[in-house]
Amino acid sequence: MNTEMTERLLRFQHPEKVLGYLGGLDDDRLATLFGLDTATYRRVRRFHEEQARGAAAELLDAPGFAEKVDRLPFAPGQRVLAVGESTTDDLLSWFEILRHLLDLRRPADGITLINAAVTGQTTTQALAALPGLSLHHPDWVLCMLGGNDARRLAADGPTLVSLDETERNLHTLRDLLVRRTAARWAWITPAPLDEERVAAYPHFRRAAIGWANRDIDAIGKILNAQPDLTVDSRPVISRQGGERFHLDDGLHLSLAGQQALAAALVEALADTRADRP
Repeated sequence: MNTEMTERLLRFQHPEKVLGYLGGLDDDRLATLFGLDTATYRRVRRFHEEQARGAAAELLDAPGFAEKVDRLPFAPGQRVLAVGESTTDDLLSWFEILRHLLDLRRPADGITLINAAVTGQTTTQALAALPGLSLHHPDWVLCMLGGNDARRLAADGPTLVSLDETERNLHTLRDLLVRRTAARWAWITPAPLDEERVAAYPHFRRAAIGWANRDIDAIGKILNAQPDLTVDSRPVISRQGGERFHLDDGLHLSLAGQQALAAALVEALADTRADRP
């Protein structure tokens, strides 16, 4: 396996989240799963962590941004849970950048960030994982789901999960988790695609799968109609980023795209502080 593919796998695939029932998966065991020695596994993980931390530090250098991080509505000692798929599970994700923002700017607050996102997860699978999510006892839930529901089985085939089922799953997940934990909730809409790159990506072509922005937009419309705070990723990713906001598959976000999404989330959440109970 080449270095680029190894780094990509480690960036998006985290078996410790789905194989936890096997007991503690330490670095030695995880390295073996990827066909690596432990030192190489740790080096690649450290490389990604340094990139995410660098993206956070760069945001903090922007005029006025640090003050917005100070205004985030997370109280000292609170627990913030991320629910999502690969865009969030990504070691360079908006959520990991948020983790570093809080660590760099508010280290004494003791805020715990829990990334429970799983690459490839649909809303149906997230709903099935509800009991485990509840055990994290979150004070806040940041949810970015629906991108995998919109996967089409062939260009003109059905989506993996119907739009009606996606809407039901999202509502049910939110209502049950809030009922069990009293957490505050915020949505992030699935990110838009670079459709040309998605259509041309060899792995998607071989698997005869694809995505379309019309399906992403339909899910975004559902989330924007919710009473909770919704951060719409579509104008953020589509505005000026062009190709630099996506990886070569046209589906996943680059570090620049993740950084832009993290900035938009901070902007939106900072404005909620005055409403905090």
